[in-house]
Amino acid sequence: MAKKRKISSYIFLILTILIGIGGYWAYVTFYKTSVKLNKDYEFIYIQSAYDLNDIIYELKEKNIVPETEKFEWLAKRMDLDKNIHPGKYRIINGMTHRQIINLIKYNKEEKVKLTFNSQIHDLNEFIAYVDDKLELNEELLEDYFEDPKKLDRDFNLDEATAFGAIYPETYELSWAITLPDFINELKKSYYEFWTDEKIKRAKKNTKLSLGEVIALASIVQSESYISDEQQKIAGVYLNRINKGMFLQADPTLVFANKIWGVQRVYDKDKDIDSPYNTYRYKGLPPGPICLVGSQALNNVIEYNKHNFLFFCAKPELNGYSNFSETYEQHEKYAKVYQKTMNKKGVK
Repeated sequence: MAKKRKISSYIFLILTILIGIGGYWAYVTFYKTSVKLNKDYEFIYIQSAYDLNDIIYELKEKNIVPETEKFEWLAKRMDLDKNIHPGKYRIINGMTHRQIINLIKYNKEEKVKLTFNSQIHDLNEFIAYVDDKLELNEELLEDYFEDPKKLDRDFNLDEATAFGAIYPETYELSWAITLPDFINELKKSYYEFWTDEKIKRAKKNTKLSLGEVIALASIVQSESYISDEQQKIAGVYLNRINKGMFLQADPTLVFANKIWGVQRVYDKDKDIDSPYNTYRYKGLPPGPICLVGSQALNNVIEYNKHNFLFFCAKPELNGYSNFSETYEQHEKYAKVYQKTMNKKGVK
């Protein structure tokens, strides 16, 4: 009996050792297998429609997991196939398969930074930029920004003024963000500025629609970056609107001709037949000519009331202008400006 117990103990010990060796082998083989990249990290992009096979294909294509059998075995064991979260993921050199699986399983994605600023000149450039940075495609974005009902519901804007829905700042978003969630992010920034009280004040003070206020602010912002100058310039344009005059705003010629970054416009630039050419068409352009920040918007809402109808940038190009009530006085300022620009060789 004692001998049988002794044999059983030996058998149990041997089995325990074998199980231990097998477990350690499995642990080293499957749990501790690490990636070996030829750089510090690599990004993978898990699309919304991806399943486990797509993830494995992505990892193999980027040579993150060249031999996929071990990864697939562990991924299924850890239920990754039931917990796939789309997004952008940073795979760091030396990561184990288990760590990669946990990144995706627990949605530890890397956010994408999108900066909407003056480098984006119109809605088409905005859509192309977003399409390049996120999973969202151009077609979905175009359909939304061409839908007057959605624009009116979400931003109180229309197709022509849709560019005004984009508030210039830096956004940190999921690469795989859905269109509704993306629009909600835009709305958060938009209505952080455009409170109900501010909308009422803007319409009351300027007698313009919300879209027109944004369009005017985009011109004012393009004329000067100085706050009190913006208020005076806004007053000039509102005086001209109220008198039924052409705005004759040079920044609208830059927009219409797509001559970004120029310091001067010429008579030939006024020939373009575009609704954004305020030398040819009266009133405000159909929509904003750039992304507009809070300073210019506030300065249009709180514009200076005066009798000036003209202004001309000072030749120092310091953001300040000479203002006048008559065209005769304006011509004098304009000639000095043009003479100085020619002398400086500013084209």
